[in-house]
Amino acid sequence: MKELWLVRHGETTWNAEGRHQGQLNVPLSPRGIGQTFRLAERLRASGVTFDKLYSSDLERSQETARPIAQALDIPIYLDPRLREINSGALQGLLQSEIEERFPDYVRAVRADPWNTPRPQGESMADVSRRVEAFLNELPSGRFLIVTHGGVIRAALQLTLDLTGNIWRRFRIQNTSITRLVFPESRVRSLLDRVDRAPAPAEEGYAITVGDAAHLERWAEALTTDEIEAG
Repeated sequence: MKELWLVRHGETTWNAEGRHQGQLNVPLSPRGIGQTFRLAERLRASGVTFDKLYSSDLERSQETARPIAQALDIPIYLDPRLREINSGALQGLLQSEIEERFPDYVRAVRADPWNTPRPQGESMADVSRRVEAFLNELPSGRFLIVTHGGVIRAALQLTLDLTGNIWRRFRIQNTSITRLVFPESRVRSLLDRVDRAPAPAEEGYAITVGDAAHLERWAEALTTDEIEAG
């Protein structure tokens, strides 16, 4: 079996502003840096061990992965297939600016959010192809993967064999953890999933989606003894 702990990077300055980042390198905000250290401490305290720590090679993912690697005393392996969707001409823009400058794209992506490419960029279907290749190369084991919201949604679509636009309903907060389990056998391609019966349960399942308990405000108010006492 393969067990994935998928982590979205910490908040960036552009996340805070509502700008589309795509594959541009944008630094973590002060809040995002704090999120990464809280996540690293949570993972360290859990005692869970991982066979490898992978990260997208974009800087915001690497900034998130470094405190984790230090806390767990494991190296980071970079993989460009874990990058966020290439947003092309949309990178750096606010949603209001996108709607004003690219009305045809906005209409198309609302009609078909999975297959519509960003102007001069990728579609979610494109992202799923590289994510699928990455997942299929993993052996059995438990892996910690620091990546992006689009990649995590693509992994959910692939692993859970979802249909339609269910993938859009998941809330993936910064530094949240999504845990997926699936067998050693190959993840089935989305490209051939048309008019078929639901996949058998053994193909994959989610343990948690968007778990950000380490960011909950109550954790700031309790002492260590109070937390351990339940």
